[in-house]
Amino acid sequence: MNKEFYELIIDYNFVKKYDVKALEKALILPFFEDEIYTSCAVCKKSDIKFAKTCFFNITKFLEFKSEEILFYLSDIEKRIALYNLSLEVVKTNSTQECIEEFLTLLLDFSIEKRASDIHFETHNDYLCIKFRIDGKLKHIINFHKNFYKVISSIIKLKASLDITQYKLALDGRFSKSIQNSIYDFRVSILPTLYGESIVLRILDNKTIDKKLNALEFSSNIFKSLEEISSLTQGLVLVCGPTGSGKTTTLYSLLKSLDYKNKKIITVEEPVEYKIKNICQINIDKKRGLSFNSVLKNILRQDPDIIFIGEIRDSLSLQIAIQASLTGHLVLSTIHSSNALNAISRLLDLKCQNFLLSSTLKYIFYQRLVLKVCPFCNFKGCYKCNYTKYLGRTVIAEVIKIDEVLSSLISKNETFDSFKTYLNTIKFKNILDDAKEKVKKSLTTLDEVYKVLGFEDEV
Repeated sequence: MNKEFYELIIDYNFVKKYDVKALEKALILPFFEDEIYTSCAVCKKSDIKFAKTCFFNITKFLEFKSEEILFYLSDIEKRIALYNLSLEVVKTNSTQECIEEFLTLLLDFSIEKRASDIHFETHNDYLCIKFRIDGKLKHIINFHKNFYKVISSIIKLKASLDITQYKLALDGRFSKSIQNSIYDFRVSILPTLYGESIVLRILDNKTIDKKLNALEFSSNIFKSLEEISSLTQGLVLVCGPTGSGKTTTLYSLLKSLDYKNKKIITVEEPVEYKIKNICQINIDKKRGLSFNSVLKNILRQDPDIIFIGEIRDSLSLQIAIQASLTGHLVLSTIHSSNALNAISRLLDLKCQNFLLSSTLKYIFYQRLVLKVCPFCNFKGCYKCNYTKYLGRTVIAEVIKIDEVLSSLISKNETFDSFKTYLNTIKFKNILDDAKEKVKKSLTTLDEVYKVLGFEDEV
């Protein structure tokens, strides 16, 4: 059985021997040779005759997709540089200068590729590096396993962690100037069967500097978000799974409020992005600063607006409700499968119906879908890493709690009663919103169905 690309260690010095443009045209990727064999990747469209004229050894052809071949031939100079630095580091027994140069180049490469995370995965005989781009993991390059402890050590040093510790979970953080901007990197390290899994979350403050009108919400959603700025009290929820853009929406919402003349406090675990003129509390259980202890004391700070990272239990909901009732605007998130289901989740947390009906103001539910690449018109190109998609856009739904919905909540009416009423007011659900973006050629129905879990309908 052929190995996958993510299992191969490509000898980029071998690739460098050939004209990359010619290899791209022929859809051929040579990745290794010894005294007898030359191994190369081909696809159904490859020019096999071209390959046979290039390689003098017995050629082993491994079949892959054409877009995979083109992707691994892209950014070839950076790949060669990373590969050679890894070899030099191991050969010279880890000179500090080489390691620093490797890490700087890798981080620069990740920023250029618009990655949100960098993954280092240690396997039986190789170290694998992947970038998460537009929410999807993309394999980038492999190195020999003996390079693993070197890269692990420098990341631990940067994050002020114990470089001798390989058997415990570790968390840290460091900052670095890249391309004239300061980036924060949140470090998570877990021991695995063959070494460690290291993940760097790239925290770019430009992400949360976006104004609400730059988040690409449909007009009806954007209008509801704007209306929140006029609220002086009540509970507003933004729902969606991890990676659905909730943090960006909430931070943009916070920054749209009159934060200069109001006391805004956030309770987060952890604080990912720092916002000027807002008091942010970073939960740290190791130091005795627990989520519950902060929430119990937060009203003594006389805030106008409170952002609670997540309503996770009855206590956090109770405090959110109490704050809403006593003249505070509370923003938070809760796990639910759609906007309407959030009401059921709140009631499951033992919230009294009449209290919820008088405090809940808006429920937003959002997801992110891939956008069709504007540079290649869905054919695949260098800009989109040959995936046909570039960037993501938000799809969403919003329920505004009007008098009728408030009454339904107070009376503990059935789920069907809520749905019936929403139908009468022509409620636009997230699939309706998504289909409008499909009509505008911003995304595809295939992508929408995958994100919303309707793959069987594709």
